[in-house]
Order: sequence, then structure tokens, then C-alpha cells
Amino acid sequence: MILLYQDAPIFVWGFSYALGSVRRDLNELKAEKLLGNSVELLSKVGYRYSFSLAEHESLLSLATRPFSEVLQRNGEPRAIIFQHCYAQSAVLPWRSDETDLVSRNRYFAPVLMRELQVDHVPYLCSFASGCAGFISVLAASAGLYSPSNEKPAVCVIADSKPPGVMFDIVRERILGSDHSSAFLIGREPFGYQVLGINYYSTTRKDVPLVEVVKRTVQMVQELATRLNVELSREDVVIHYPNIFPETWQMVTRYLRLPRVEHVMDGLSERGHAGGSDSVITLKNWHRSQEARIHVVVNYGIGLHLAVCILKEKGGDPPGI
Repeated sequence: MILLYQDAPIFVWGFSYALGSVRRDLNELKAEKLLGNSVELLSKVGYRYSFSLAEHESLLSLATRPFSEVLQRNGEPRAIIFQHCYAQSAVLPWRSDETDLVSRNRYFAPVLMRELQVDHVPYLCSFASGCAGFISVLAASAGLYSPSNEKPAVCVIADSKPPGVMFDIVRERILGSDHSSAFLIGREPFGYQVLGINYYSTTRKDVPLVEVVKRTVQMVQELATRLNVELSREDVVIHYPNIFPETWQMVTRYLRLPRVEHVMDGLSERGHAGGSDSVITLKNWHRSQEARIHVVVNYGIGLHLAVCILKEKGGDPPGI
């Protein structure tokens, strides 16, 4: 599925994120029986540390900071779009003695919105796209705009490890961290201009990594062609999620771009932060270099594979 936005420019900016306050190295995680894989195997991938919620923290408190920072930058948004990788993150925990259906209907989004006094703003929420959350909320929020709709929307991504679950995914050898992030999307020409999205999904349980490589290369090239963007003539930054480092290295090689920066930001220091990986790297790699091209790759177990092409613009609006 290809979505193009050149005729009605949309921009993303105001990136903010937070990680859980407890940092553990691999040996500490193993000692606390929080790993399914061996320390040696995860070290070989490149992982060293993971962040998790402290006893006094919750996913709600973790998400409050980036969400409130973005709200302070913009004021009341047009809409709010939430995304979670885990279905458990979309609902606040309830007690086993709560038998009333209404008391169990405590969705994460409205509770957070009430705390920050924006409970009257329309909101949407999804979690089926897994760790491809950045591009899925991008597509959902971009669909809110028509020529008459100018006010920015806020996108929020938030996930923490469900109780009783390891911090790593065994078969895929992915070490995760608890995280939340937020950003603005709208008509103001700051941050990055969204040029287009290419999105693929399948319900197959097993997808070989060689197919992921081939399909990612094809999707990037196909989207660039539809956008009339000649990647071989541009300064290109490719943002990958903090998983499968060898897979993404192959993608970069097969794209054969003469001027390219391969970005896997903080894999060893924080592991994989779900959909927030893309928010973090877009925040950290923005240089206010007009027209620099950024390709963002998202992978969600399922398989959801998504790429988007962005054009770098100036920084955040004055005063932010």
C-alpha cells in the first residue's frame, strides 16, 4: 500500500521520548531471570542494556512527560493518535476482584488525556501494527487532514513489558526497553516533510529474514520511484529499528547509494524501544539541512513492514 502526500504537504516535528528509569545490563537481567536468551547470544547481536519501569513508575507516568512536553509546545491539538505494541499496554491494569464491566473499561488513552486536561479532544488508538507503530500512526494521523484542517495533531507511542514476560524475544533475539514517545504532525513546515509511505502486512507466522531484506529494498525503491526522488543523487539517512542489525546492513548495501548514513541509534545502550526507535533517531539526527532525505524503516512482528520517505526541513518553530 503506497500513500503519497506531495500535493498536500504534511510535516512532523516536536519529537520527545522517555525510557523507564531502571537500567540493567545483560548479566543483571539474567540474574533476575528476565532473559530467555543467553547473555552471550544477545551480546553477539550487540545488546548491552535495557530500561524498565521502577516500582514507583507505570506506563501512564512514563508517557506523561513526552506527551505533556508536546502539548506545551503546541497547545490543544486537533486530535490525538495513540499506538501500542502490546495489547496489554492499551488498558490500565485492573484488580481481580473488580467484576463491574465499567470499572474494567479503563483505556490508557482517555486516562492519560484526563490527567493532562485534554479529555475533550478526539482520539484514536491501535496496537495491531506492533513495533511498526511509528509509520502506522503517521498514516493514521495524516489521514485526518484536508486543505481546511490546519491545526496539528499529536501522536503518542507507549509500551512496557507485560507482567511475567521476559525482556527479550527468544526466537528473534530482540532485547526490549519500556518506552514512550510523542510528536506533532501538521501543516507547519518544520522538522520533516512527509513525502510518502509504503506499507506491507502478512499474517504468516514465519517470514525469512532474506525475504525481509529483499522486500525492504523493493519497497524503498518503489516508493522513491513513485515520488520521483532519485536516492542516488541525494544525501540519504536510513533509520532502522534496533533489531536484526545484519539484516539492515544488507538492505543498505543492496540499495547501493553513494551518499548514505546507516542509522541504528543506541542498540547497545537501550535495546529496542518499539515504535519509539524511529522517534528517537529522527530527533537525534535532525540537522536542519534543507532537502536532506530520510528513509525510515519499521518492522513489526506479524509481519508489518513499512517504509516512509521524509525530507528534512528547519527545526521546531521559534520559541520551542
